[in-house]
Amino acid sequence: MNENQRNWIPEIYYEETDEGITSHIPFISVPENEKMPNVLFMFESRETGEEEVGPGGEPMPIVDLDLHQYANMNVLRDNLPSSLYDTVRQVLGLEPLAQAIEKGQKITSDVREKVASQS
Repeated sequence: MNENQRNWIPEIYYEETDEGITSHIPFISVPENEKMPNVLFMFESRETGEEEVGPGGEPMPIVDLDLHQYANMNVLRDNLPSSLYDTVRQVLGLEPLAQAIEKGQKITSDVREKVASQS
């Protein structure tokens, strides 16, 4: 691992328009010499409803932080036996991969047919 890889911190972006290409799904812009992280760590922040005195004497909300980890599903898909990967998908509320691919292909086919019929 080179020095840049250790120092690169992924930033999560959101498109500000409805006409964007990511359909409201956040994205990470990965520099040319970097790779998408295998795991993202993200804090969940929730106000407790209580306050404490801030540095300037102003009231500041007390916040609970809970650290979450998000795995890159492509890494899991490429490194787990397919049955275990499907188990992970099902635990996360997703369909087994073969079913999801079949449904995705059907959607793509339907879209192509609709576009062709409008031409």
